Amino acid sequence: MTNYGYACINTELRKDNITTNRSMIKKTFVAKGIPYCSELALQNVRDLFKIVQWNTRNNIKVFRMSSDLFPWISEYELTDLPDWNKILNILKAIGKHANDNKIRLSFHPGPFNILCSPRQDVVDNTIKELNQQCYILDVMGLECSRLHKVNIHIGGAYGDKISAMDRWIENFHKLSSSSKCRLTIENDDRKSLYTVTDLLYVSERTGCPIVFDFHHYDCNTGNLSKEESLKLALSTWDKDITPMTHFSSSRKIYEDSSAKEIAHADYIYEEIPFTDKYNFDVVLETKAKELALQRYLKRL
Repeated sequence: MTNYGYACINTELRKDNITTNRSMIKKTFVAKGIPYCSELALQNVRDLFKIVQWNTRNNIKVFRMSSDLFPWISEYELTDLPDWNKILNILKAIGKHANDNKIRLSFHPGPFNILCSPRQDVVDNTIKELNQQCYILDVMGLECSRLHKVNIHIGGAYGDKISAMDRWIENFHKLSSSSKCRLTIENDDRKSLYTVTDLLYVSERTGCPIVFDFHHYDCNTGNLSKEESLKLALSTWDKDITPMTHFSSSRKIYEDSSAKEIAHADYIYEEIPFTDKYNFDVVLETKAKELALQRYLKRL
């Protein structure tokens, strides 16, 4: 059975200022420092619990948490936050709720997390952030596996995909054990970057399974059909973990002909293919968030 979910923001709850995206610009971080990060993080995790509980009431079993949960997370240790004990108790409660209700929680850190970067400072910050995100999942009491994944892209190709992927693999082995057991990789929407076929090179050398993004495939198909690419991605997952996929409709095709090819639509306009043939979960990457999910489930 396919479980469907959405990412980061609940638009209904946001009307009541329930959000997990409280952050700050660098100037504010420099001025207010870790105490203000702690204050925002405490508000964010409190609201995360409300969102996860809303999802449970609405029978939504998949949710991607915001990577803004802890502002400027690569700049400090979580245990240095003045409110850490309060935050920790809430995270544990969220994790227990997720385990009790079989909810699949995950992270998708932003595109500045580049393990293959030729710049050491970028790599160092990436390793720190990925380890921090995985530590959050650990303290929540969530199984250390790709059931609760942290998903990223390879990053740039820098004119030589193999060399870039080799750097990625080398730096992957510098991650914490939790990061190495949670990390997944995703195909790209730009033709100069990585298809599922490309990613198999990394997956075979690290054990990182491939998250198949349907819309990214449509923008960057590579040399395999959609079903062949999906099957290849699914084959990289451990047999006891349901693979994860991403789905979105094209904004350019369905909502705004002037939009870029890679832009995501507000809603889902076609049926997600192959759910009758293969077992996988889906995160909808739509602008309308839970509203798009609810509309799609009603159609089903």
